[in-house]
Amino acid sequence: MVFMRFRPQLIASSLSRAPKPSRTLAPQPLAAAAARRHSLTATLSFSSSMAGAAPSEEALRRALAERQAAVDAQAEAVRSLKASGAKAGVDAAVEALKALKIEAGAAARRLQASVGSGGGAAREEMRQAVVNTLERKLFYIPSFKIYRGVAGLYDYGPPGCAVKSNVLAFWRQHFVLEENMLEVDCPCVTPEVVLKASGHVEKFTDLMVKDEKTGTCYRADHLLKDFCKDKLEKDLTLSPETAAEFKRVLAVLDDLSPEELGAKIKEYGIVAPDTKNPLSAPYPFNLMFQTSIGPTGLSVGYMRPETAQGIFVNFKDLYYYNGQKLPFAAAQIGQAFRNEISPRQGLLRVREFTLAEIEHFVDPEDKSHPKFVDVADLEFLMFPRELQLSGESAKLTKLAEAVSKGTVNNETLGYFIGRVYLFLTRLGIDKSKLRFRQHLPNEMAHYAADCWDAEIECSYGWIECVGIADRSAYDLKAHSEKSGVPLVAHEKFSKPREVEKLVIVPSKKDLGLAFKGNQKMVVEALEAMSEKEAMDMKAALESKGEMNFQVCTLGKDVVITKKMVSISMEKKVEHQRVFTPSVVEPSFGIGRIIYCLFEHSFYTRPSKSEEEQLNVFRFPPIVAPIKCTVFPLVKNQEFDDAAKVLAKELTAAGISHIIDTTGISIGRRYARTDEIGVPFAVTVDSATEVTIRERDSKQQVRVGIDEVASVVKELTEGQSTWTDISFKYPSHIGPQADQE
Repeated sequence: MVFMRFRPQLIASSLSRAPKPSRTLAPQPLAAAAARRHSLTATLSFSSSMAGAAPSEEALRRALAERQAAVDAQAEAVRSLKASGAKAGVDAAVEALKALKIEAGAAARRLQASVGSGGGAAREEMRQAVVNTLERKLFYIPSFKIYRGVAGLYDYGPPGCAVKSNVLAFWRQHFVLEENMLEVDCPCVTPEVVLKASGHVEKFTDLMVKDEKTGTCYRADHLLKDFCKDKLEKDLTLSPETAAEFKRVLAVLDDLSPEELGAKIKEYGIVAPDTKNPLSAPYPFNLMFQTSIGPTGLSVGYMRPETAQGIFVNFKDLYYYNGQKLPFAAAQIGQAFRNEISPRQGLLRVREFTLAEIEHFVDPEDKSHPKFVDVADLEFLMFPRELQLSGESAKLTKLAEAVSKGTVNNETLGYFIGRVYLFLTRLGIDKSKLRFRQHLPNEMAHYAADCWDAEIECSYGWIECVGIADRSAYDLKAHSEKSGVPLVAHEKFSKPREVEKLVIVPSKKDLGLAFKGNQKMVVEALEAMSEKEAMDMKAALESKGEMNFQVCTLGKDVVITKKMVSISMEKKVEHQRVFTPSVVEPSFGIGRIIYCLFEHSFYTRPSKSEEEQLNVFRFPPIVAPIKCTVFPLVKNQEFDDAAKVLAKELTAAGISHIIDTTGISIGRRYARTDEIGVPFAVTVDSATEVTIRERDSKQQVRVGIDEVASVVKELTEGQSTWTDISFKYPSHIGPQADQE
């Protein structure tokens, strides 16, 4: 970068070389002038670079390090001058020091803005305002509050329940109804055998550390992540090399073994956050809540950690219910449970939560989608792995382009990414704070074809709210093998076909002798080979007699010899094709989506007197907890009677509403309902006509009392916009508006 030409050490050395006052008098003004010239050159150079591409964080850290080194050297020169008694040169040297400090301060501010710590206080303040409002208005509160609560458990109050219900109703409309999905409802308690087959019993773990003195538990990767992020955001003195190391750790965090994670915690001197006590070595902790089914305690079960398994085990019946046709999708909304080690961040990380999951079953040989054209032209922020690994940011990308280039693996996966984008933005999620991030190789399960997360930015950073994954045929194959029931689909041929079939026959005897207890995993890996992998192995075994073979479930390579497996291609006549469908799975964390919606919808505006800031939630009508309020302008029997008639008509139309007949000013009543996000207010000031007020613009129109229910229904169901209504009906400016 051009600002790297700044060479402050030349100035410092010219000052520090003068051992006697007589030799420092003349050079000092020149040195000070040189310092100012270099400072100005660096500033102009930096400004020039900023006019083009923004400098990288690494370049900013190097620039700050250079400026700080110049400040230190100049300060030492000033001290040397003062010690030598050179009075004439001191003032000029001090001026040069001040100029360098100003430049160092500017470099520090640029770096601070780049790493994002500058907005930390503002984010925290905004979050606190949102949470205080949500709890005060009873959107949600900690569970069992009078008993001091339990971390990771929350209760939704009346407005929170209404928002959640509306979000789920829109989810059903957007996905289940519009896509003709099959909805199921399965038990929360799941037998152990099901979760053994899915891998949850063995692998559904997080690494935990304990405070060695108090026994308090912490999630190990969170401690390391928080340490690295805190250093990157707040320690502006980090060298570029150290900053790069912390970023590398964050990038591979999910891939660290317990030993590697423990080594990093020890290397960085990370201790228990609350007590500063030393921590134990990391060890796995299974996140499922275990229980027993029946009084004997012999049948082990778990509270389900996800809803998907109930759909997978019912695939055979659902397939027949759907007329033995593919593709089809099944959906489920329900509670899931995860015994989080150290829940935090409010609704974002809890121990009981609502999931809405879709399992779309598709032919693995044809993952096109007939409705992909409906979403192909959508353009939004996408963050493929290439951009992540190169340190770049998410970029606006057309979905059609991402699929055609292979960035998104197939049309079906792309279609659901598009549908998820439409769902979230129609709910009220800010488009500029929504991105789709592709999983890095170290995040991907070995069987997955492609995975993307819909991440929403809030005060906690970028939060994964929806996962959209092409899980291949892993789940159905796992349950088929464990249960002995084939979970397969059929494609009948119009004419019999002669086909070549891959036949892999592992020698269980030889594999058992070689691998003992690991025999089963080696057999499964051999049988799961693709045709190309199998034929490559056959060729290698015939030429060399043995070869190295990676077994993902073992996490290592094993040596396979010729006598351990037989591989051949056999010709067969088939009347139908039998195959295990692939699964594309969009999985929605409803609580996370709702919390991000709360933050994105929240804003403040001054009261009429401008003496206070009023809180407002700008919920779209589709998710607002209450669709409208009814206010008699003053306490008057005629107005009260008219309000009651209106309430009956709104109820008959299925519109949620409240009547506020309190004696406070109409402006105060507006503010009170704005704070819970009510989009429309009906003010009754006559027996024949009323005003309808829109929350965000505060505009009002005059409507006949017999039309109110139909107008509000049109607005809340999206049949008309406020612009449509304000064009159709006369606007109103009256005394009630003046009170806002």
